[in-house]
Amino acid sequence: MPKYKKWKRKRPHIIRLWSKWLVAGTAVLILLFIGIGLLTGAKTTYRLYSDTIQEWTTQLKGSSFIYLFEMENRTFSGAHPDENRIPGLSTLAFKLLTSLTPNDPRSLLGREIPGLSFYNSQIIIAGEGTNFATLPIESEPPLDVDHKGEEGEVEEKQQDSPEGNQTIKEDRVFISHTHNTESFYPHLPDRSTAYDGKVNITLVGKRLAESLENQGIGAMVDYTDVASLLKQKGMKHYQSYDAMRPLIKEAKSQNESLQYYFDLHRDSLPRENTTVNIGGKEYARFIFVIGAEHSQYEQNLKFASDMHKLLESKYPGISRGVITKKGSGVDGVYNQDLDPNLIVVEFGGVENNLDELYRSADVMAEVFSEYYFNAEKVSNDS
Repeated sequence: MPKYKKWKRKRPHIIRLWSKWLVAGTAVLILLFIGIGLLTGAKTTYRLYSDTIQEWTTQLKGSSFIYLFEMENRTFSGAHPDENRIPGLSTLAFKLLTSLTPNDPRSLLGREIPGLSFYNSQIIIAGEGTNFATLPIESEPPLDVDHKGEEGEVEEKQQDSPEGNQTIKEDRVFISHTHNTESFYPHLPDRSTAYDGKVNITLVGKRLAESLENQGIGAMVDYTDVASLLKQKGMKHYQSYDAMRPLIKEAKSQNESLQYYFDLHRDSLPRENTTVNIGGKEYARFIFVIGAEHSQYEQNLKFASDMHKLLESKYPGISRGVITKKGSGVDGVYNQDLDPNLIVVEFGGVENNLDELYRSADVMAEVFSEYYFNAEKVSNDS
């Protein structure tokens, strides 16, 4: 039987092997130096800064970063959201390069279709029923606002001061109304407009101040007719916050005791989204809006989040949640860079009546007083 020579695998020549590694290493170094040269030698317009990288990473969901943390600390393996699989490298690269999110048409259409500027909102805390279809809607008022609104019979009378909180301290809260003519259909002669110069959101601000004082907290209310101010100065509706800004700064400079700032608004969503029944009574719901286009917005966000949680613990369902806004089509700051305790609060909606709004104003005062006095106690103890 013929014998066959056993085949042996040839071992690569040592010189040839090292040559391949040398060429590969040289190519990597060349590409590295080219990249560094492009980044450092390019015009400032094209350089990458930290805010550019931040803009890229905002396209990623927070859950994606949990997998990165898990690589360093296995404890994070228990923090994965339910039914959430690890994102593939192709998915992450696609999000970073295109700013589009697969299976989410809003990421493509939200910046292209007029009227979808609310896409720039981010839901930080979602209350009951809150999603991208039920975010606050802002409509521009007419050039001329009538004074045809009527308060009517208001059953929800102002409550007496609780015992032990009779002493009114200095003014601690400043209440403003940047869109002061925002009104409510139940108090208007018809639905031709949702704005009025007499019966509007300022009445809610007045009730909130009275309720705060009943809780022992001094409050100052600004009744500036911002709509008329805009008209006098030839400014547009989107410049309302610019018109309100010097008024807030003046209040801060002349009243050093002020610590908290509430800018009250009225949403344009229908009644089913802005009303909740608690204990057999109808209440107007709140939603907190924070502008994310200033460096310290997280402080404002913490205040709003704390208020949401405290409201929900006492009156479940009354808060629609907390959202942030930034980007084109929105103000993005809302004067909240002036103070870490300045927040925008949407009080109810266009179909709520004053009874429902006043009940909610009393609730806000009650819950905020608990927050305020707890914070004051902690401050005194420290």
